[in-house]
Amino acid sequence: MEPFDELIAQCLRREPAAEKRLYNRLAPVLLGLCRRYFDRPEDAEDAMIQSLLNVFHKLPQFRHEGSFEGWAKRIAVHTSLMALRQKKVDFSSEADVASSALPADDLLDRAHRLDALMACLQALPHGYRTVFNLYAVEGYSHAEIAQELGISEATSKSQFSRARARLQVLVTAKGLNRAD
Repeated sequence: MEPFDELIAQCLRREPAAEKRLYNRLAPVLLGLCRRYFDRPEDAEDAMIQSLLNVFHKLPQFRHEGSFEGWAKRIAVHTSLMALRQKKVDFSSEADVASSALPADDLLDRAHRLDALMACLQALPHGYRTVFNLYAVEGYSHAEIAQELGISEATSKSQFSRARARLQVLVTAKGLNRAD
């Protein structure tokens, strides 16, 4: 696999083949990240595409200090959060807990347990899911989350705690917590 440094240099020279290779390497990674923030696959795809546009636009700003993929993921997180803000998602609300039940179909019949776990994550209310992703998956601190989402640090902590509790209920209900 071609090193990112070479691809970046070629992309900065506006070489279409390199841009396509970079897109093909980043798109699946960023789509997976964006899927964790949105209910609808179309919204995740839109956020992924916008993220990639932002990556290409900001490519001259990449300083080669750390992982390029990590830098691109951070852009995708920010892009996803901006899209959620535009949708006017209330990150501190518990209003959508009741409406976030899993579909009636048995998730364990799906091809992969990871799909079932992803469905449990998707079933979390937006606020819970966003804070959970930022803290547990992306490694943000509660102070950083509070600043990003415009909420208090205490709200971030309580949303994370509630997300974990809700996720435990969902995982237990679907039998994903048992060892096979």
